[in-house]
Amino acid sequence: MNAEYLEKARDVMPNIPLLVNVVSKRVRELNRGARPLIKPDSPGMDHLDLALKEIGYGKLTAELGEVGDDTAADESLLGF
Repeated sequence: MNAEYLEKARDVMPNIPLLVNVVSKRVRELNRGARPLIKPDSPGMDHLDLALKEIGYGKLTAELGEVGDDTAADESLLGF
């Protein structure tokens, strides 16, 4: 894992549990063949690093709903 990308992603999304969930979802999408939202550093760039870089560069966003709000679990809240 690239520490620079992790720090940039944490600056953009300081809520660690939210960051973990967004990264996990994005890595699964990339593993299934989704196209990257940014140019990878190399053709074999790790999907984890790619997801962190996408977040760090503001290409992915997420919102938290209020407690008890059913839309909080809605995948459409993720910005991709």
